[in-house]
Order: sequence, then C-alpha cells, then structure tokens
Amino acid sequence: MSVHDLLLAPFSYEFMRRGLLSAVLLGASGGLLGCVLVLRRLALMGDALSHSLLPGVAVAWLLFGTSTSALFFGGLVAGLLTALGSALLSRLTRVKEDAAFGSLFIVFFGMGVALISKLPTRINLADFLFGNVLGVGASDLRLAGAVSAGTVALFAIFYRSILLETFDPVFHRATGGRGGLVHLGFLTLTVLNLVAAMQTMGIVLALGLFLLPAVSAYLWCDRFISMLLLSVGLAIGGSVVGILVSFHAGLASGASIVLCLGAAFLVSVLFSPRYGALRGLRLGSARPPAA
Repeated sequence: MSVHDLLLAPFSYEFMRRGLLSAVLLGASGGLLGCVLVLRRLALMGDALSHSLLPGVAVAWLLFGTSTSALFFGGLVAGLLTALGSALLSRLTRVKEDAAFGSLFIVFFGMGVALISKLPTRINLADFLFGNVLGVGASDLRLAGAVSAGTVALFAIFYRSILLETFDPVFHRATGGRGGLVHLGFLTLTVLNLVAAMQTMGIVLALGLFLLPAVSAYLWCDRFISMLLLSVGLAIGGSVVGILVSFHAGLASGASIVLCLGAAFLVSVLFSPRYGALRGLRLGSARPPAA
C-alpha cells in the first residue's frame, strides 16, 4: 500500500473529511478542558457527566426524532441537571460532590438505556455509546465548530481566572474571584463539548478525547501553558491517526481515537524523563537498602 493510499486516499470521501474535522475541532477544545479536569481531580466527575447525557438524548429522540438540535439540547439539559443536581446535593446534604455525581450518573444512565429500549423505532445504541464517523453530518460539524471556537475563546479571555481557580481556589476567591461561577462555567463547557462529541466519539468514549491527552501532557510538562499546548497537540494528532485507523481497520471511530491516544499515554507513562515509570524504577533500584 502506497503512502497516498494510506494517508490521503481515505479523505477523498466526504464523510471522512467531516469526521476528521469534527474530531480535530473537539480535540482542540477537549485538550484544554482535560487539563483542568486532571489538575482539579475532576476526571471521574467528567465521566459521570458523559454517561448522564443518554436520557436527554433518548427523550429528545422520542419527541423530535433525529433532529441534531433536539438531540443536542436533550443531552445538554441532562448533563446540566447532573452537574447542578450534584452541586445542590453536596451543599444541602452530607453527601460529597463526587459521590453525588456518581449516584446521579448511574441513575441517569440506567434511565437512558431504559428509555431507548422502549422507543418505537429501533435505533443502534452502539452509535450513541461508541460513536460513528459515518454519521457525522453538516449540522454535527457546525455544532463541533461552534462549541470548539467558544471553548477556546473563553479559555483565552478567562485564562487568569481558570489558572487561579485550578491551582489556588482559596486565593482566587479571597481576591474577589468568582470561583463558584468559574466552576459552573467549566462544567457547562464540559457538557457542551461532550454533547458535541457524541456523534464522532460516542457517549462512553468522548471523555477519552479530553482526559488521555491531558494526562499524557501532565507527565511531560511542569508549566500550565505548556501542558495546555501539548494536550491540544496530542488530541489533534490522536484524532487524525485514529480516524485513519478507523477507516483502514473498520473500527468504530471513537474506539480508534481512544486507542491511539491510549498508546501515547502508555509511552508517556513509561518514558517521561522526569515522571515516567522507568525512571521511577531506576531511582528505586539505585536507593541503598534501609538500615
């Protein structure tokens, strides 16, 4: 197989170009969001948000059919209900926010599966869960572009607030920063990006596009801005390679992208010069035995 057949020929198809552009756009915004999720230890909360989208999508499908805007708003409402509900529970009860997220997400996800099983029209649940690059249409692409551009713009405008809230929320709020508003805005952006990534990545795998590049970058970088840039680069690169693997191997697009990003994560875990596992093993074997 020639280089042209391997790298360029797949993008002669319009559905491949749409899938690639959608994944690249969401990789750019997801790489930024993932860094904050990792640094603020919100990774599992992000996973809960992604799973909680399903009942909103199912209700929208039941009421309005395959309308992209309806599916978008259905998933958005379900995700925001999870985010706001968990915050409310943590404030009004003794349940911590992570436990509230976990409890609500499993209830919402079960509700979504139950609703889909009762829809009068049989639909392919796998496309919702794991993504389908063949299904990325013009409306999905416009949604991905708008959400990605908005996320990048907000990160640029509110960079200082995000930086302070990520590393020193107490100082940020003591100096007049609206930490609660920043936190809520960040969760809203996360939900928006997860909904936009639903067609390409699927509900289950969408968070992989955000977290895996961020964790990999975290193992290489000590500065926040460097971590952001490397995370975005890895997300975009993994999306390109993953879409190609999806085409040639006949795999689901979301799974292919996640596997490529997972390979980069494993390389980072093993070979990062300062924080990798191999360096840790070398240092451990070099230590003298305890007296």
